[in-house]
Amino acid sequence: QVHLVESGGGLVQPGGSLRLSCAAFATRFSLRAMGWYRQAPGNARDLVASITSMHSGGSTNYADSVKGRFTISMDGAKNTAYLQMDNLKPEDTAVYYCNANYLDGMGYPKSSWGQGTQVTVSS
Repeated sequence: QVHLVESGGGLVQPGGSLRLSCAAFATRFSLRAMGWYRQAPGNARDLVASITSMHSGGSTNYADSVKGRFTISMDGAKNTAYLQMDNLKPEDTAVYYCNANYLDGMGYPKSSWGQGTQVTVSS
């Protein structure tokens, strides 16, 4: 099972920026895609952005609410995904969760979640 370690959350003023990181660790696996989801209190967990590995095409996808403000990227050599968040708004406040889709050592498709990191946008 891939273990995901997230970092980079915190408190920021409206209009500010944060960069989230998500590193994947396991003995044998092949990343296929990584993504960031967020969940505010009382709301469902929604997709923010996703990216496929270069092996799978390197394509990105964004929620309409973050297009033009957030950028997702992946360093395949480090098995790490990043979410650069600019021009943050109070409505971006949520717990952000990293997700990874991968093939395990036997070639079976699996998915893992990170523990979540709090992002709070407030003046």
